[in-house]
Amino acid sequence: MSTAYADKQESVGSPASREPHWVDVCFAEKLRERGSLIVKVGRKQILLLQTDKGLFACNNRCPHEGYPLKEGTLTEACILTCNWHNWKFDLESGETLTGGDKLRRYPIEVRGDRIWLDVSDPPSSELIAKALGNLKDCFRRNRTESGIEYDRIAREVARLELTGGDPLDAVRAAIEWTYDRFEFGATHAMGGANDWLTLGAELARDEDEALAAVLEVIGHLAWDSRLRPAYPFTQEVETFDAETLFKAIEAEDEDLSVAQLRGLLSSGEDLSRIDRPLAQAALAHYSDFGHSAIYVVKIQDLVERLGISVAEPLFLALIRQLTYAFREDLIPEFRDYGPTLDAWRTQGSSGGAVAPKASDFRGLSARQAMAKCLAFKEDPRALFDALLGAAAWNLLHFDRGVEQRSDNNVDDNVGWLSFTHAITFANAVRVLCDRHPDLWPQGLLQMACFVGRNNAYVDGDQDVSGWNVPEPAAFFAAEGRALFDHGQFEYIVACHLVKVLAAARQEVEANPNAPWVSDLTASVNRFFHTPIKRKHVIRTMRQSRKFVALEG
Repeated sequence: MSTAYADKQESVGSPASREPHWVDVCFAEKLRERGSLIVKVGRKQILLLQTDKGLFACNNRCPHEGYPLKEGTLTEACILTCNWHNWKFDLESGETLTGGDKLRRYPIEVRGDRIWLDVSDPPSSELIAKALGNLKDCFRRNRTESGIEYDRIAREVARLELTGGDPLDAVRAAIEWTYDRFEFGATHAMGGANDWLTLGAELARDEDEALAAVLEVIGHLAWDSRLRPAYPFTQEVETFDAETLFKAIEAEDEDLSVAQLRGLLSSGEDLSRIDRPLAQAALAHYSDFGHSAIYVVKIQDLVERLGISVAEPLFLALIRQLTYAFREDLIPEFRDYGPTLDAWRTQGSSGGAVAPKASDFRGLSARQAMAKCLAFKEDPRALFDALLGAAAWNLLHFDRGVEQRSDNNVDDNVGWLSFTHAITFANAVRVLCDRHPDLWPQGLLQMACFVGRNNAYVDGDQDVSGWNVPEPAAFFAAEGRALFDHGQFEYIVACHLVKVLAAARQEVEANPNAPWVSDLTASVNRFFHTPIKRKHVIRTMRQSRKFVALEG
C-alpha cells in the first residue's frame, strides 16, 4: 500500500511537465518512530514529517532566511511554523500563510518498508516563470505594506539567474508592473536604472556584484511605486508628428502626447524619431530642476539596452513626467531665462575673441550668469566647458554649513543632492545638444541657472586640496566598484551617487584634457566621501510653524 501526495504539489510544477525521479531515502519505521527526519539528496536537504493527516516532505530550509524548519513547530492542522521569524506554511495546500516565499514540497510514497521521494526539478522554463511570478508578488505586497521585501526580491532575482533566466527580464517585468504607478511620471528609479546596469556590466567582478546592480534597479522601482494605485494612460492613437508631440507636451496635454507616442509605436517606424521632440520639450524651460533632460537621455539609453518590449511603458512614464514638470523659469530667480534666450537668438555676433573661463561665472546670480553667456555665444562648446567647470568648482566648494543649518528659509533648503544636479544636467545637455546643436542656447542658459543659483552656497576659502584625484580612470573604477555595496538606506541617495559618477566619468572620457577635469573629479571625490544630512527635524518644524503662523 502506498500513500501519495503528488497531486498536491502545484508549487513545484505538474507531474506532466517533467519526468519523475524517485529515490529511496529511508525506512518508513524510522520516520514513524521519530515523527520527523532530515534526509539529504544531492544538495537538497529535505524534511520528512509523519502527521495524523499523512506524510509530508518539504525543504528543511525556510524560504525566508534558510533557518531549519526541523526546529519549527507543527500543529495538528499541519501548519508548520519557522520559529525564527514566525513564517507559517500549510503543508496540505502548500500555501504560505505568514510570510512571502513558497515552501517547496516533494511527492512522497511508502513502498513496502521504505519511503521514496520524487526529487525531480521542474524544467527551467517553469522555474523562471515561477521566479518572475514570485517577484511580482513582492510588488503586490509592497502596495499594502509600509516597506519593500528587499531580501525576497534579491532571492527571486538569484533564483531567476541560477535557473538559467536572464536577470534583465526581471528589470523588464518590474518596469511593466510599475510604469503607471507614478502619478507624475518617471522618477529617479527609471533615471538611474541604466547607470546601475552599466556599472554591473562593466565593473562587476563576479555574479554577486552584477546582480546587486540589478537588485538596486528593481528595488528602487518597487520603492517608488509602493502603495500607489494605477494612473491609467489614454488608449487613443494618433498619427505621429514630431512637432505635434512637442507642442502637446508644451501645452501640458498628456492625452495628446500619449496618443502621439502610441502612433509612433504602432507605425513600426524608427523609434529614434522621438528623440528630437523629447529633447525640445526637456529643454524648452528650466524645468523640474534638470530632471527632464536627464530622464530623456537616461530612459532612451535604457530602452536601447533592454529592447523594444519596454519602449512603451518607459516612454509613457517619460512623457507624463515632461507634461507635469514644473517650470522654474517662471519663478523670480530664473525669470530672465526667457528674455535672455530671446536675446541670444536675436542679437548679433558678440565679436568676443577671448574664450570663457569657469572663473568668469563665480559669484554671479542666475540672471548675471545668463547675461554673461551672451558674450560667448559664438562658441557653445567653449561656453559649455566654462559652465561645467564652474559647476564642478561649486560642487567642490559647497558650504556644508548650509546643509547643517536649521534656521534658514525654505528657499535655502539646499543640500549635496541638489548641488549635484548641475553636473548630471550638464552631461545631459552635452548629449542632447551634440545630437541637436540648435538646442545649445537653451541648454547653456539653463546650466547658467544652476551655476548662478549654486554660487550663493559655496565657501571658496576652504582648503579642498585633499580631494584631488591624480588618476581619474582608476578613481572612477574604484568608486564604481564600491557602489555595489554602497550602504545607503535611501534609494534616492544611492541613485544620485551612481548618476553623478556616471555623468562625471562620461564627461572626462569625452574630453580628458578639459580644464575642468581636476575640479570635477575632486568634487565627485568630496561628494562621495562626505556625510550627508538627510533628515532635518528642527528645520522642518520651524519652517512649518512659520508657514502656519503666516496663514492668518
